[in-house]
Amino acid sequence: MGPTVTLVKDSLTAARRTRPAASASAGRRPGRRRENLAGYLFMSPWIAGFLLLTAGPMAASLYFAFTDYNLFNTPKWVGLDNFTKMFDDPRWQKSVEVTAKYVVIGTPLKLLLALGVALLLAQSRRGQAFYRAAFYAPSLIGASVSVGFVWRSLFSDDAIVDRTQSFFGWHVGGWVGNADWVLYSLVALTVWQFGAPMVIFLAGLKQVPKELYEAAEMDGAGPLRRFWNITLPMISPVLFFNVLLETIHSFQIFGSAYVVSNGTCGPADATLVYTCYLYEQGFKNAQMGFAAAMAWMLLLAVALVTAVLFWSQKKWVHYEEGPR
Repeated sequence: MGPTVTLVKDSLTAARRTRPAASASAGRRPGRRRENLAGYLFMSPWIAGFLLLTAGPMAASLYFAFTDYNLFNTPKWVGLDNFTKMFDDPRWQKSVEVTAKYVVIGTPLKLLLALGVALLLAQSRRGQAFYRAAFYAPSLIGASVSVGFVWRSLFSDDAIVDRTQSFFGWHVGGWVGNADWVLYSLVALTVWQFGAPMVIFLAGLKQVPKELYEAAEMDGAGPLRRFWNITLPMISPVLFFNVLLETIHSFQIFGSAYVVSNGTCGPADATLVYTCYLYEQGFKNAQMGFAAAMAWMLLLAVALVTAVLFWSQKKWVHYEEGPR
């Protein structure tokens, strides 16, 4: 009887010891539920905004892409007709060509200028803060409609750009009215807004250890070799981020093209970027189904370019912990 009684007492003692722990964990559950409820409550404005302003419209536009919908009548299911019509549309093909030309020319020039100015500002000099703010300012105001009007005035006939190039014997006339040159005025506008990638490049340059440059200089490496073998590999993640961000941003060009062309996307469809033709089809011609199909094609194109960039980063982007 002795050992049995002792075993029962030990079991009761162990049960009493574990009971407070169980009650404590049970007491934590209502507290965790209250914390989760409070978290969801604070997130509810964002969740509601995402569902009503992002996810809902995206789902609706995906449905409209397969319908004949003119904003006034009930959508009529047409399947893939909008997409087949799109590929047979010469103006849609023109918009793809204009947008691709803008992206291929404007994005590299903008990044090259941003990197060059960042290299200059990375060096200690007097008035450095002023120059950083001055070069960054166009990125804050460049997307405004007022700047678009000013830009159109600068590149119009007999304006300052026309007079300057005529002074040097280059008689082209106003770029805005010239179908061969108006797109380059948009490229100049986007290059002028190099401040945002410049700041990102500058932050990346500040993270490059100075010991690497000192060691390379002792080995006899010149400025170009130090830039190619040290600076570019060390800031390659920042360069990849800027390339990705600016490429996506270039595909979305609309405001500057619409304002500079005075709402015509011309002359001769020279500034007919993709989003400009999308706006024309959706809101001028009331072909909302066709415009929705165009929007989803743009999304697929941007996703494809993004996937290619992420795939290519394995060959030229160098991370501290190794390639990704």
